[in-house]
Amino acid sequence: MKTAVIYWSGTGNTEAMAKAIADGAGADIFTVSEFGGSVSDYDVIAFGCPAMGAEVLEEEEFEPFFSSVEGSLGGKKVILFGSYGWGDGEWMRNWEERTKKTGAELVDGAGVMVNETPSDDDLAKLKELGARFA
Repeated sequence: MKTAVIYWSGTGNTEAMAKAIADGAGADIFTVSEFGGSVSDYDVIAFGCPAMGAEVLEEEEFEPFFSSVEGSLGGKKVILFGSYGWGDGEWMRNWEERTKKTGAELVDGAGVMVNETPSDDDLAKLKELGARFA
């Protein structure tokens, strides 16, 4: 299976999560601004974005990107991940629901959230997640 990890990170927390998943999956890894391909070329896609503002996806780059590709996610396996520093995970629940509506299969049924900086244990679990679904 061909796997891509596409993410946006402001502080490096979500970037560390992206690298762990990519390492485990042997995946192509891109920031949102670097990705110039098509999600149709991938069987599994991991999307990473932290909670921003009032628990929303980052609005300048990530949200417009995700909006542009979500119509192509039907039938794909999708991993959602990101870090947060406040709130109760509303941004992830909304993102999960939105992704399920595309017809994508949400890996493990839910996104992966890490409060603030991912620990070594968090990164090991993310690497294992990537390995299982790549």
